[in-house]
Amino acid sequence: MSRAADSNSSNGHLVQAISTLFPFPEALEKLAFISNDAREPKGMSSIPTDILDAPKEYVFYMDLPGLSKSDIQVTVEEENTLVIRSGGKRKREDGEEEGCKYLRLERKAPQKMVRKFRLPENADTSAVSAKCESGVLVVVVGKLPPPPKPKTVQVAVA
Repeated sequence: MSRAADSNSSNGHLVQAISTLFPFPEALEKLAFISNDAREPKGMSSIPTDILDAPKEYVFYMDLPGLSKSDIQVTVEEENTLVIRSGGKRKREDGEEEGCKYLRLERKAPQKMVRKFRLPENADTSAVSAKCESGVLVVVVGKLPPPPKPKTVQVAVA
């Protein structure tokens, strides 16, 4: 067996062992769907995200350092896909006096970023809100109430 095939086999066993030890809730697996949409331009980076499943809502926490709220777009597409996009532009501070120039530029300008999440069936896409503060985008998606349980009616047999 080749080294590559052996490595892939051991990686598969490792993933299986980890998923057995740390099972992820099925709802979270459905929620954290990342689209590999071929229509998106190459070179886009993904937005790091934490997702909280609260009793009445889903809350997405995303790090977007150096971006303002006007640089971020939050939309719901195809009825159940939450899409977060960023143009990836950061303004550099200009020197106060004429003749100023940068001696070193170590902070990378953010790339264009996109992240897509397929929302679960109980997500209320009409109740989505977003707030960006201190480089953290918080998107809240409300949950629909659970469907009422069907009534059971006892019928007497004559």
